[in-house]
Amino acid sequence: MKRPVRLLLTALLASSSLALADVRVGVIVSSTGPAASLGIPEKNTVALLPQTIGGQKIVYTVLDDASDTTAAVTAARKLIQDNKVDLIIGTTTTPASLAMIDVVAEAKVPMISLAASEAIIKPVDDKRRWVFKTPQTDAIMAAAIAQHMQQNGVKTVGYIGFNDAYGEGWLNELQKNAAARGIKVVASERYGRSDTSVTGQILKIMAAKPDAVLIGASGVPAVLPQKTLKDRGYAGKIYQTHGVANADFLRVGGKDVEGAILPAGPVLVADQLPATNPNRRVGLNYTQAYESRYGKDSVSTFGAHLWDAGLLMQKAIPAALKKAQPGTPEFRAALRDALESTRNVIGAHGIFNLTPQDHLGLDARSRVMVQVVNGTWKLIK
Repeated sequence: MKRPVRLLLTALLASSSLALADVRVGVIVSSTGPAASLGIPEKNTVALLPQTIGGQKIVYTVLDDASDTTAAVTAARKLIQDNKVDLIIGTTTTPASLAMIDVVAEAKVPMISLAASEAIIKPVDDKRRWVFKTPQTDAIMAAAIAQHMQQNGVKTVGYIGFNDAYGEGWLNELQKNAAARGIKVVASERYGRSDTSVTGQILKIMAAKPDAVLIGASGVPAVLPQKTLKDRGYAGKIYQTHGVANADFLRVGGKDVEGAILPAGPVLVADQLPATNPNRRVGLNYTQAYESRYGKDSVSTFGAHLWDAGLLMQKAIPAALKKAQPGTPEFRAALRDALESTRNVIGAHGIFNLTPQDHLGLDARSRVMVQVVNGTWKLIK
């Protein structure tokens, strides 16, 4: 074989090999541990994501961090070093997502977090430029809570939240938004995600006689403070965060969480939204897809955060493929750039318009106020 022909065949084979490269997506969720009620629907939703995007096969690798920050960091390193992923989706909790930032930034692998805190994406510095997220921030949701409090005559509020970054972030946002609306925070307490009693903290809050109490917690562990408040005869309004918007919270809480008021993504009450709401159709589509696979009334907002990450991925990957091949640093950089340029993606939770300054891209349309009534979610109109 002549040298020019041999070189041409070698080039064609190399090109064919590159064209067949898979896009590798690593997913880290808390499918066990205290945050399992959030992580399980996220894990379940992976099966609903597309297997090909832009003509390229998508290979998903799902790891469980057991609701542990150290395990999440270890999982991220494994996905990057062993699985050579082009993108990481996860993880479920704020503390673990914050801990993963250094890992993905060092490796220059884009990450879409499934956790709430605004600190995950702001400020967009040299490290956070690689990090995006789909859940509404605590800032967006705290503003909705404070507005509802003001409209319903709340003048004083007590707070009990997780003793970690999630709880701290919510307290900061409550203090800021409450002050802006003339509401005074009169008590502040903390508890651990795995604690079995908060009686001491609740007694201190009740001694301050607040008109309302906000519980800055997520998942099933958020039931404990509300149950304790009810058991102690508290008669004021009880607010929860969007971190409780799943069926397990209702199932475990039962009558103890009746009346809870919280902000949530529109997907939680998609069938109660007006026909003009742009998120209604996407929310109903996700609900149908999820419940047809996992059972009636099994859908939660947490799985929908991963669904929305999939929608962003479907928009960004074709753009990145025009610039580089999967499995290369150039592709990962192009994917990061494409995510940052994503506009007008209608998700289950809102409309995403990402910018170099905003790696979430949601606005007030991404939230509704709901209340637990007769063991289900009711839209507050």
